[in-house]
Amino acid sequence: MKPTDSLTAHFRLTPVQIAALRRLGVLSVEDLLRHFPSRYERAGASARTTELVPGTKVTLFGTLTKLKAKKLWKSRRTATTGTFEDGSGKVNVMWFNQPYIASYVPEGSHVKMTGTVGGKAARPYIANPEVELVPAGSITGGLFETENAGQNTQSTIFPIYPESRGVTSLWFFHALKRVFSAKGGSASGGEKSVLNQIEDPIPDTVREKYHLPDIATALHYIHAPGKEAHAEAARKRFAFEEIFVLQAARARDRALNDTLSSFPIANALAQAAKFLDSTDLEPTMAQKRTIEEIVTDFTKPHPMARLLEGDVGAGKTLVAAATAYAVVTSRPPLKLASGEFGRTPDGVLAVRTSGTLQVAYMAPTEILAGQHFQSFIEYFKELPINIALITGSGCKKFPSKVSRDHVTDISRAQLLKWVANGEIAMVIGTHALIQKSVKFQHLAYAIVDEQHRFGTQQRRALAHRGDATPHFLSMTATPIPRTLALTMYGDLDISVLDELPPGRAQITTKIVSPQQRESAYEAVREELAKGHQAYVICPRIEEPDPAKINALQAKSAKAEAKRLQKDVFPDRRIGLMHGAMPAKGGSASGEKPTKESVMEDFADGKIDVLVATSVVEVGVNVPNATIILIEGAERFGLAQLHQLRGRVMRSVHPPLCFLLPETKSEMPMKRLRALEVSSDGFKLAEADLETRGMGDLYGRKQWGVSDLGMEALKNLKLIQAARDEAQALVAHDPTLVHFPALSERTSKISKELHTE
Repeated sequence: MKPTDSLTAHFRLTPVQIAALRRLGVLSVEDLLRHFPSRYERAGASARTTELVPGTKVTLFGTLTKLKAKKLWKSRRTATTGTFEDGSGKVNVMWFNQPYIASYVPEGSHVKMTGTVGGKAARPYIANPEVELVPAGSITGGLFETENAGQNTQSTIFPIYPESRGVTSLWFFHALKRVFSAKGGSASGGEKSVLNQIEDPIPDTVREKYHLPDIATALHYIHAPGKEAHAEAARKRFAFEEIFVLQAARARDRALNDTLSSFPIANALAQAAKFLDSTDLEPTMAQKRTIEEIVTDFTKPHPMARLLEGDVGAGKTLVAAATAYAVVTSRPPLKLASGEFGRTPDGVLAVRTSGTLQVAYMAPTEILAGQHFQSFIEYFKELPINIALITGSGCKKFPSKVSRDHVTDISRAQLLKWVANGEIAMVIGTHALIQKSVKFQHLAYAIVDEQHRFGTQQRRALAHRGDATPHFLSMTATPIPRTLALTMYGDLDISVLDELPPGRAQITTKIVSPQQRESAYEAVREELAKGHQAYVICPRIEEPDPAKINALQAKSAKAEAKRLQKDVFPDRRIGLMHGAMPAKGGSASGEKPTKESVMEDFADGKIDVLVATSVVEVGVNVPNATIILIEGAERFGLAQLHQLRGRVMRSVHPPLCFLLPETKSEMPMKRLRALEVSSDGFKLAEADLETRGMGDLYGRKQWGVSDLGMEALKNLKLIQAARDEAQALVAHDPTLVHFPALSERTSKISKELHTE
């Protein structure tokens, strides 16, 4: 058996099990070894079948017989039943939804069994016990004792694994036992255990410095800990490994970035200041600081790589406009035959005689792209600068040749020609910007809005659109905890807009009980009467299937839209938007509305109340929307709730947010109360990480980090240590040629991560 072997080569798996393992990302033997326990349970006190007390946890040694899988008559659930016998008597055993038990445990096996006693004192039984085979020769007086009897052996602690429908924790327990005992051929012709065939991505010197076990020891400790200290040491090691590999991948990306050449932009700070003086807006100190950080990067010989974090309404667009102005008002420097940018004898950059530097601004949706197009027209309308919009739906240009105050529709072919010859300096668009047909003459600055909505490859595609690598600015309104930012954006410098422009109305957030629901609806009616609009957010799209026992019992957007139209706001126009709708094409007034068309209708005031899922978390600005109701609020993370209420924080009108939870449990209510009293997105993001952890922050899949890695994000010292070691390693060996195991892991993780 080898770590790279497919599980199907060594395990007899049903189609259901194969699908379940695929959902969990467990395809190979090494994947199985890296499917870590989510928690551990300690075995109960040793007992005999005649001493069983219902409700207690016990460990029994004896024989299992008469194992049989069947369906229960009432619930129709699958159950496996059997009889356990020791020297003192017998007791019934039952496993629910684990039919494979009968094939895993041979008839008459000698076992150690740990579980909770159910039933009554007169007729006890053991439900869903953990079972471990033990040697038949270790029988003494009707009890089985392991070879290390009297010691704190591995069998005293049982790992509990994350499950999926089709594979249970117990399946993983037995499958891993088989892997641990297997042998496999090595390159030298001898045999090694599977654990010893896995190359360690953490260098020896780093492991020794932080007293971390090697990978073979750590895998043994995490799956079969002899004591709790073993499990803790293994979890610490794998948490460090995951963050270390991420940091190494980011450090390698940054090292590559810093070898590239970009357009140096002279006098950028003065030009940005000139732009700010031309507007009626008074920038905050945070905006001034961020603009200075960006334009300072413009003077470096390599391209900028920076993330701009700004809470809802913090003014990221003004920063983008000021820095873009500094670029489009600059001339491209002379490029010598060597590929270097030329300088005059006195050290001043030699400037080309024609053309201008160009800026590309990419937004996640057509509506947002159109909105930014209008914003930049307002910012630059007095300047002799051509601005273009390119989306899947069409192309526009400002100013029109007929009138400098108007926008004109133009053909895609004509727009591409003007972009390629440098006639258009500012191009705003969606993913259409990164199509192969879009070529720039001198693309010097690329801005991506809401970067976590784009893939890494898309970012790189935008970064290679001209004769030099453009400076890159990523912007996000999602507040990111410091440890997460240090980890996931290790290849980017980070700027933070941590203050709001003056004049923004403070939002009022209230938790509403079921008895107070009508008061929330009355508040909506009052806002609608003022001519304003409202959002109603639901956790799911469709109603739950009553036939599914574990289905999420939460309000659905479709059903809620119908109910509100019929019973609550019959005289108002109710709209519906959710993730299952097509992104664009068609019309909201037609038979098949799309997300784009519905948002356009809402922005145009054709919809009074928009019922939606969290798909509106990042969406078009609708300043007229002043109130939001969030159903099942406890089902969202704090950071996501803060993003959602940001939808109504777009104007000077006092915004309202009502949280309508479906539970009274203390922990969810504690989180929601934090939202009631704070409007600081960064503090809320830190609180979210602390209280939810375990991958719930923004969603585990969003960041590509395991539950163990997400837990590590609470430990700033661990993050900093992993970051320092990874950066030092990459500084010494940028391609990681001397660390092949680490190089392989970083390459793999760079492909998997989609945070950019």
